[in-house]
Amino acid sequence: MEYLIGFGLALAAALFARFTGLERDRAFYPTVMIVIALTYGLFAVMGGSLSALALESVAIVGFIVVSVLGFKINQWFVVAALAGHGIFDFFHPHLLTNPGVPVWWPGFCLTYDVTAAVYLAWLLRRGQATGTP
Repeated sequence: MEYLIGFGLALAAALFARFTGLERDRAFYPTVMIVIALTYGLFAVMGGSLSALALESVAIVGFIVVSVLGFKINQWFVVAALAGHGIFDFFHPHLLTNPGVPVWWPGFCLTYDVTAAVYLAWLLRRGQATGTP
């Protein structure tokens, strides 16, 4: 069920951004990616685990750096960050122990991330989003 909800919410967010004009701003998808990256840090804080927060912070910084590169240089970096975070979600339960992460979160987030990556890639390929500043 988490996969279906992740897919539906990603499409709903993309359509909302399209119809309201939010996606016309280059900062929209990099900002979405940064918020997505920060979520595991939030879960570590909710779970009361400083060690999880420290480990999650390494990944968070990496995803933020790639998102900023996407904003500054080329939006394809954001596509890579979203897809990469989906892969990260798949392996997360096996790599890191974070007591605040709900059991359903990795599947939900994986589906959301990949759907958003595919959508942004589609926009870029159609020339409906600028790849470079």
